[in-house]
Amino acid sequence: MKSSKFYYGGALAAHQCEGAWDLDGRGPSVMDVITVGSAEKPREIHDHVHPDCFYPSHEAIDFYHIYKEDIALFAEMGFTALRVSISWTRIYPRGDEEEPNEKGLQFYDDLFDELHRYNIEPVVTLVHNDMPLYLSETYDGFFDKRVIGYYIRYCRTCFERYKNKVRYWITINEINNMLVFDYPLLQFVSAGIHTNTDKAIIYQALHNQFVASALAVIEGHKINPNFKIGCMSSYVPYYSLTSDPKDVEATAKEELMQHYCLDVMCRGDYSAAVYKHFDEEGIALDFSDEERQILKEGRCDYISFSYYISKTVKATAHGPEVTENPYLERSDWGWVIDPVGLRISMNRMYERYQLPLFIVECGIGLNEQLENDTVNDTQRISYLSAHLEQMKLAIEEDGVPCLGFLSWGPIDLVSASTGEMKKRYGYIYVDRDNEGHGSNKRYRKASFDWYKEYIRKEYGHE
Repeated sequence: MKSSKFYYGGALAAHQCEGAWDLDGRGPSVMDVITVGSAEKPREIHDHVHPDCFYPSHEAIDFYHIYKEDIALFAEMGFTALRVSISWTRIYPRGDEEEPNEKGLQFYDDLFDELHRYNIEPVVTLVHNDMPLYLSETYDGFFDKRVIGYYIRYCRTCFERYKNKVRYWITINEINNMLVFDYPLLQFVSAGIHTNTDKAIIYQALHNQFVASALAVIEGHKINPNFKIGCMSSYVPYYSLTSDPKDVEATAKEELMQHYCLDVMCRGDYSAAVYKHFDEEGIALDFSDEERQILKEGRCDYISFSYYISKTVKATAHGPEVTENPYLERSDWGWVIDPVGLRISMNRMYERYQLPLFIVECGIGLNEQLENDTVNDTQRISYLSAHLEQMKLAIEEDGVPCLGFLSWGPIDLVSASTGEMKKRYGYIYVDRDNEGHGSNKRYRKASFDWYKEYIRKEYGHE
């Protein structure tokens, strides 16, 4: 583990940290019309910005103006990589323009230069839940195949501009979230779908995203053969509640959807079980022979993934059902805490795909209060320590190749699921509340020094 080729750091998303939503030519994204919510109150999707409503992405934590100070703090901890995303609408405000916005391009030039100044490797997500609102309104997002071309134009622009500054790319964040059919917000932010959430439309939009991602891999490798271009999945290991064969079979059905996207992006085709599922559901994709070839040629170089929870499944008369795991505790927001699940996930993915893995999100959201200019976040330290230990076991004992560990939210930022600030993930506390009030000042938590010491020991810097 004591190698400079293994990356330790954190992960951010533009819409959750940058703010400056309408500055320097940036256009509105789908996230810019979503209100703040809570664990009890879902976020609302609006058709335009209402002046009397609060939209957390508009200001976020103002990383757009404060990134140099924040990066200095990350460097102080010893980060060797930082995952960020490029806001598509900073580069193409509507999404379908012929020419990019130079001010947006320059911002990311400056950001990457600042990271390199501290020898921090940028890991760049091209679309992280913030596609242009115009493409959603005009084309119904990725449901329209024309959006594939606009996405590739955007990718090509980024690849060309930053070909000497960025090596690790991620095409689309947590692409499998599209399959959470009962949560329309995910289809809206993931693919821009807003007129209809019929399963046939969702499957088609997801297919178009697969084609777009594969084309991005092909284009990126043409521009710089040294690029490493990965897919990104929210990975959740499934456990059978009992050894009853009915529970085991039900769990296997749930896992089919867990690997749905990874099969296409890593193997270049849908699995036989998915084709059978399409037949049973009456799903007929618009899927050309040319696209079949594109999927095969545009397979990803590595698998990046987020890991937060596991799920336990039992069989019922109505089909598989997620149920409580009696052996696991839950976080403040009801998320299962399962460090061993990370090791299990790494083994399952590597056994199935034989590709390097990259943990680009893992963390715990806590409701914290600032006291004496710090937060004694011992629960976060315990959580991450346990997950890092399981990661090391997967690498050292099981032989799973892994590029790095980038914890989610190294600095407090806007929660994607609820839009709250009080759901805090960071090593750095940001003085800002759910309504956007506060000084926005940064404070080091106890976990800041813990992670700093952890990285120092892993790299052998005594």
